[in-house]
Amino acid sequence: MTPGRILIGIGFLLILAGVAWEFGGRYLRLGRLPGDIAIHRGNMHFYFPVMTSLLLSALLTFVFWLLGKIR
Repeated sequence: MTPGRILIGIGFLLILAGVAWEFGGRYLRLGRLPGDIAIHRGNMHFYFPVMTSLLLSALLTFVFWLLGKIR
């Protein structure tokens, strides 16, 4: 692959990430999925996004697997 194609691919992924960031909160509810742990007691807040992490991990695994197949 040439450096130009790599930069185009990175740019495309950044655009997709930006769109997901902008509209993901409204439609996908990333960060507030069932299975995410949120504890609020007094002025202490603990948040651990278990399901969001699993979903993003599966998505990134698929993307990198797909990129490996293309190359």
